[in-house]
Amino acid sequence: MGMSAAPHSRTPLTATFKIKLNGETISIATVGEAYRFITNLSSIEWMEFRSLHGEAVASLERAADNAMLIVQATAALRALFVRAKLL
Repeated sequence: MGMSAAPHSRTPLTATFKIKLNGETISIATVGEAYRFITNLSSIEWMEFRSLHGEAVASLERAADNAMLIVQATAALRALFVRAKLL
């Protein structure tokens, strides 16, 4: 398979996350939006939350291939965002 389908996935998460960052509110509603947000964003030091971040990335990659895993992916994202004080 190679490249992950996750960055381009339009599969909806089971929740829409509204994240405040630098005075802007970012809305994250799909696997792709979430994946791009947590893999591209250098303004947050994800290394501090390495295990939660790794789990969220992996669960989004799995959910991109199997929509039945969306619930777990959403929960993993919520855990990461709460821990990183983004929510």
